Amino acid sequence: MERGREILGRKDRLRKKNHMDDISSLRQILKSCRTVAVVGLSAEWHRPSFFAAKYMQEHGYRIIPVNPKYPEILGEKSYASLLDIPHAVDMVDVFRKQEDVMPIAEQAVKVGAKCLWQQLGVMNQEAHALAESKGMLSVMNRCVKIEHARLFGGLNWAGVNTKVISAKRPA
Repeated sequence: MERGREILGRKDRLRKKNHMDDISSLRQILKSCRTVAVVGLSAEWHRPSFFAAKYMQEHGYRIIPVNPKYPEILGEKSYASLLDIPHAVDMVDVFRKQEDVMPIAEQAVKVGAKCLWQQLGVMNQEAHALAESKGMLSVMNRCVKIEHARLFGGLNWAGVNTKVISAKRPA
């Protein structure tokens, strides 16, 4: 019995530290982080970063593009780096290669972001550890759009709300 409590205690500590597997933490992050700097956001409509950012924008989030290649994306001014953004950022959503994340995490700390979010396939443990050591929330290998849809009801049977397939009869 005592051994079971010890194991449960360890799991609870890990769950609290590892926000990417804790549904209530993910939900709280998505509720509280309303200004999202998307590093690596592309202006090309078919790119995953564009699709995810557009979805979040349509759900009331302010999207701040961080990509020196474009002057504007999704109707918002694009910045070359997080350090160039003139206002507060709640979340830094990273659409970059794993090896590019550490400098982004360092910038996220400097600008006072609340959360570092590494997209699907991106798991830089060093950046994760830095963010958490500075009191930030950190999520790895998760898609903001997918998690928002999963936790707040935006998924349909195909996984995305395309508004192409509907249970409503055409007018």
